[in-house]
Amino acid sequence: MVLGSATNLIILDEIQLVPELFSVLRVIVDQPEFSGKFLILGSASPNIIKNVSETLAGRVEFVELTAFSFQETGLVSLQNLWLRGGFSRSFLANSDQDSYAWREGFIRTFLERDIPQFGISISAQAMRRFWTMLAHFHGQTWNSSKIARSMGVSDKTARSYLDILTGTYMIRQLQPWFAHISKRQVKAPKIYFRDSGLLHSLFELPTNDNLHFRHKYKCQFTAAQAAYDAVLSS
Repeated sequence: MVLGSATNLIILDEIQLVPELFSVLRVIVDQPEFSGKFLILGSASPNIIKNVSETLAGRVEFVELTAFSFQETGLVSLQNLWLRGGFSRSFLANSDQDSYAWREGFIRTFLERDIPQFGISISAQAMRRFWTMLAHFHGQTWNSSKIARSMGVSDKTARSYLDILTGTYMIRQLQPWFAHISKRQVKAPKIYFRDSGLLHSLFELPTNDNLHFRHKYKCQFTAAQAAYDAVLSS
């Protein structure tokens, strides 16, 4: 079937594999007699988003599809959702071990195949190390100098790594709120993993027992550190 003669909905999947198709679609949708619609699916890529915005400006609507949320899974599954995350194959796996194995495979494939396909030149090992270190900043204010020193790279490089993970919808940056937008201020965003399952995989926490043990240990460590600081300051 010729795309230009369609009168109903046409679904195009894995669009990131043929980005040149966007120029063709622009010609088609600009034809006065065209009455069809296109549903374009594919992996998120900063370059793809940019090309779509430039090529199909005013002709396209972006819909961000998220993983499962507790509104979909129900509160009864909240514990599993928190441990495994919202990716369907991870959440619906037969066991925690199967879920963990799937997520490990996803992380490896994302780093070794998807990122290079996006035209991003960076070693999978370096990005895995950065991603793991970033897990310790989940819910905290971004500190480019600290993480750059730990990796032995410049602040600019660390920031570019963060932008890559943000642009591929792995990380969310929550920008600071300003009471006076006219006043020039420079503040760092807070960093959040979009999927808790990937966060726990990078922490190497495959089961709820591992997760609860880490939380308990962290709470004990925090209390001990606070007591130690109080003794030093007395």
